[in-house]
Amino acid sequence: MEIPSLEGKVYLVTGANSGIGLEAVRQLAAAGGHVVMACRSDEKAQRACDDVQSAVGGASLETLSLDLASFGSIEAAARDFLSRHDRLDGLVNNAGVMALPYCTTEEGLEMQIGVNHFGHFLLTGRLFGALSQTPGARVVNVSSLMHRIGKMRWDSFDSDRGYRKWPAYGQSKLANLLFTFELDRRLRGRGVDVASVACHPGYASTNLSYVGPKMEGARFMAGINGLGNVLVAQSAEAGAWPTVFAAVDPEVRGGHYIGPDGLMEMRGRPTRVKSNKLSRSVEDAKRLWEVSESITGAGLLSD
Repeated sequence: MEIPSLEGKVYLVTGANSGIGLEAVRQLAAAGGHVVMACRSDEKAQRACDDVQSAVGGASLETLSLDLASFGSIEAAARDFLSRHDRLDGLVNNAGVMALPYCTTEEGLEMQIGVNHFGHFLLTGRLFGALSQTPGARVVNVSSLMHRIGKMRWDSFDSDRGYRKWPAYGQSKLANLLFTFELDRRLRGRGVDVASVACHPGYASTNLSYVGPKMEGARFMAGINGLGNVLVAQSAEAGAWPTVFAAVDPEVRGGHYIGPDGLMEMRGRPTRVKSNKLSRSVEDAKRLWEVSESITGAGLLSD
């Protein structure tokens, strides 16, 4: 995939120490962008940073401590970033957890919706000033094909009642899209020069699929997932193409949804794709926005 020169531009990628996040960092840095690698583990972040610098001569990188399961950590990370930078060309909300046994964030939110949506909502709100003063800035939310099995259960955000890990994951990925499209509507309505874009990687070979089975001690499922990564999935490098395309391609506009162009959007080159009907519900998007503001305290483009 051809990437334009990113000299002088600043990007922040969450979940940047492995998988699609790490590959997105490498591709952005190779094009000349300065990339802030936001990760929960400082040790893993530094190791990943060293790896990219070894692979990409002259890569401009820095690390940022960020735990999306803690509002306190998100607030501190935002303050840290803003103390170093007055511009942000691209916020790539990539970090995520998938199909976990029931557990909660520091604030008592179900972990998948807490990290995948609410954590990124708060981070976006706290960094919005830097985004809004950077011409042509973008917010990129990484969703998933699994948004298609999601349904918003408004009583499930801080409860284990009826919890099922895959529907909960689908809900969190649906929330990513509802957030993207509502943010786009609000940005356009106010004439703000920031684009809100979503993407999905298709089926990519990453460590994400191992975390849930490992937490449950389910070695068989971990093995099945590993086999799928080998036989079916595209590489993490190719899986990162839609993310990088969404962040830098000059033809991408706010409200676009980017994914692979192959069969069932499982693999291929990045292109504009369609999300399901539920993700386009204006009513649900507005309701989620209001709930997100209430839960996180982030007054982001409020009506």
